[in-house]
Amino acid sequence: MLFKQFCRTSAIAIALAAMPFSAQAETLREALATAYTNNPNILSALLDVKSSAEDIALRKAGKRPTIALSGAVNDSFTIASGNFSNSTSANIGLGYNQTLFDNLRTDAQIEQARALSELSAQALRNAEQNVLLSVVDSYVSIIRDTQLVQLRADNVSFYQAQVGSANERLRIGEGTRIDVSQADARLAQAVASYQSAITSLQSSQASYQRWVGRAPKNLSQDYGFRGLIPATVDDALASADARHPAIMSARAAIRASQAGSDAAQAAFGPTLDLIGQIGASSTFGSTNSSGSSAFSGSVRMSLSIPLYAGGALGASVRKANLEQMRSEVDAMATRDQVREAVVTSWSTLQNAAAQIESAQAAVESGNLVLQGIIQERDVGQRTTLDVLNAQSELTSAREGLIGATSTRIIASFSLLSAMGRLSAEDLKLPVQIQSADGYTATVEDVWQELRAIAE
Repeated sequence: MLFKQFCRTSAIAIALAAMPFSAQAETLREALATAYTNNPNILSALLDVKSSAEDIALRKAGKRPTIALSGAVNDSFTIASGNFSNSTSANIGLGYNQTLFDNLRTDAQIEQARALSELSAQALRNAEQNVLLSVVDSYVSIIRDTQLVQLRADNVSFYQAQVGSANERLRIGEGTRIDVSQADARLAQAVASYQSAITSLQSSQASYQRWVGRAPKNLSQDYGFRGLIPATVDDALASADARHPAIMSARAAIRASQAGSDAAQAAFGPTLDLIGQIGASSTFGSTNSSGSSAFSGSVRMSLSIPLYAGGALGASVRKANLEQMRSEVDAMATRDQVREAVVTSWSTLQNAAAQIESAQAAVESGNLVLQGIIQERDVGQRTTLDVLNAQSELTSAREGLIGATSTRIIASFSLLSAMGRLSAEDLKLPVQIQSADGYTATVEDVWQELRAIAE
């Protein structure tokens, strides 16, 4: 029964192996570049930056004039005492409206919009880091799970051989049924572990396809960090304080809340508007066959000083001040979280290096121990259980080596992420860097709207 199960799972493993391995290899750098270019999370964050840039243009419009062309045609008639008369009038006008002074409220709102746009830009960087780290995790997980599938397949084959050996020793009177039962039990455990490894591999492949956008192909574990990993944890912390997008976002949030507080306080001040209008009108009809026309214009200035708004102005100021204090507290919490992530990633990386060294030594000694116990078992100095235990310990050491190697790579990229350096630019990926800087400059153009109308 166990043999049939193993054959079925082996067929699954062969099918899985055909997916990640093909003639054309895909390096981790290529996978990262593909994900950076095609992942919808990054595209969504980029669109959000562009949307935030439009808020800058909307706020700057408050300092610019509004010019509008209007026109109307009116036809009226009158029937009185059997007499019918009608008249038609037409007018066309050009209106001008501009706020000359609003106690710098619009300036504060522009600064707030720019800070929020910067916050969105940092959110784009954060989304980039999250996507790239997820690609690394799924990439390395596939390599790890593929190695575990192979290791556990070899383990199943070893226990199958031990079951056969135990049965043969029982047949010739050198073994016992206990030896056979123990070997069968270990074989059952090995098959279950093998099936679990296949399930993990399938999950890793699904995760890879989600982040990269295509099935994995012949993945390689090698990656050169080219001096990206710092020499000390203090260097890593300094980089995080200066570059991590979460910390930069927190600083932008403080700027936005400060500008919001300034805007709320400015609402108490006066507002001065300039309003102008010129127009032409013409009237003609049955009672005025010759018609008449006129040209008129007006210019006025309007001053508004708020005296009482039902408490809304004071509440706005208090709320803005509270938002500013909260943003400063959030910034401190964010900085602590980032520093914690740096120290954790650094410690994990150092521990993984030590675990690899230990696991390598355990695998080397485990191999020697297993071979020696098998030879002693064959001459009657050891039992089948001793062989099974030695194989189990060797398999655990090999799995530990595979896990520690994967952990070291993931921890290295996690450290880069915690430092704020897991980006396409820092990794020198062969891609066009996603940025909305050019778009922001375009939407802040004063005459863009007029040119769009002219076109």
